[in-house]
Amino acid sequence: MSNKPHSTTIMLPRGTLELSYQTNKVKGSDSTYQLEYLLGFAQRINPKRAFLFVSKVLGRHIPVAPSTMRRAFTDLANLVPYNLPEPILVIGMAETAVGLSAGVHQALQTRYPKALLLNSTRHAQHNQNDANTARLLTTFSEDHSHASQHLIYQSSDQSIQAKLLASKTLIMVDDEASTGNTCVNVVTALRDAGLDQLEQVHLTTLVDWSLDQNQNQQQDQGQADDNIAQRLSNIDFYRHHLLAGAWQWIDTPNPEPIIMPSVDTTEAGSQALGNTGNWGRMPTLDSIDGFADYLKRFQRSFTRFSNQVDFDKAQLPPRILVLGSNEFVWLPFLLAEWLEAQSDDIEKKSTVKFSALTRSPIALGGAISTMLSFQDNYGLGMTNFAYNVAPSDWDLIVLCVETSTDSVDDMWQGLDNVLVVGVDD
Repeated sequence: MSNKPHSTTIMLPRGTLELSYQTNKVKGSDSTYQLEYLLGFAQRINPKRAFLFVSKVLGRHIPVAPSTMRRAFTDLANLVPYNLPEPILVIGMAETAVGLSAGVHQALQTRYPKALLLNSTRHAQHNQNDANTARLLTTFSEDHSHASQHLIYQSSDQSIQAKLLASKTLIMVDDEASTGNTCVNVVTALRDAGLDQLEQVHLTTLVDWSLDQNQNQQQDQGQADDNIAQRLSNIDFYRHHLLAGAWQWIDTPNPEPIIMPSVDTTEAGSQALGNTGNWGRMPTLDSIDGFADYLKRFQRSFTRFSNQVDFDKAQLPPRILVLGSNEFVWLPFLLAEWLEAQSDDIEKKSTVKFSALTRSPIALGGAISTMLSFQDNYGLGMTNFAYNVAPSDWDLIVLCVETSTDSVDDMWQGLDNVLVVGVDD
């Protein structure tokens, strides 16, 4: 890690964000991640925290090239040490980090092929009383979030469930962290649910904001964090990140009150979730399970959309945006990555980027230049958003959902450059 400190001031409508940070040269990579490459800034519509770190490599609030996302996934995974005690569990935080966790998990499997992936969710699974479906393992709270409650599911496969409960190393993946409170909540909930053999926890984030709390972070990447370890008895705790820093927020005098939309629910919704494989909402070894089928769904849909007899990559338009929906982002990301690869193989290359719909309410300004709002496709009666997506900027928008195509809001259905790929294609 570079010892040269940097600082900057971000002015937002509700206050001022003072940042100090240090850049980090990633081992085994040519990348040194600068603040301006990783992050923009915006105002959250949330009384708990008035600002938002807007990732430029995550593919959530800013459209990003899949290759850029993949590089960040791999570089972050490469910070995780060798020779960790196994079994290993990689766990990602809904909704923002479920694609990030799958990418880190896939990269880690070159070293730890038996590592499990498990993502938290805010979507209760249908038919929980069905013996063939997974049952709830535990819940935890993310206190500063716009939607604080998370669900974690167990596996109906006895061997997978046994491996989960026997986990000795937990790699928790998130977009950013500071106090470590969420990680402590997760570990506590998992231990209470039966994961009582944990020896090590590795908090693995794009950006870590604990520099002012943990002086160890000013030394070597991945050094033990004794402050958190004291809160987790008999567990060694480590942090890994692409960039480390600290922030201080100063409110403007007499800021206007914030009215936050109602988004804190873990209900299932009236729209059934279709079969899209197992990409981590329940414990899995294979995060690409279901992608081959989803790719076929896209190809069938694109063939109808473009009035072709068969799928022809040469007919791909020049500007393509693939949108995941809420937690359903990993298979859509793989589709975007596949499209980017097809574009590289043809003479007339396409620009392919990836982003996602979200329940997170963010104000316009700063890193958020445009906002589309619409009803969610899960049947929750909740407003969802797409940020920095101007439909006229794209020749083709591929909106990927884990529900039926007719669950998508009429706003999307009314755009002639939008192809909805659902579970009924």
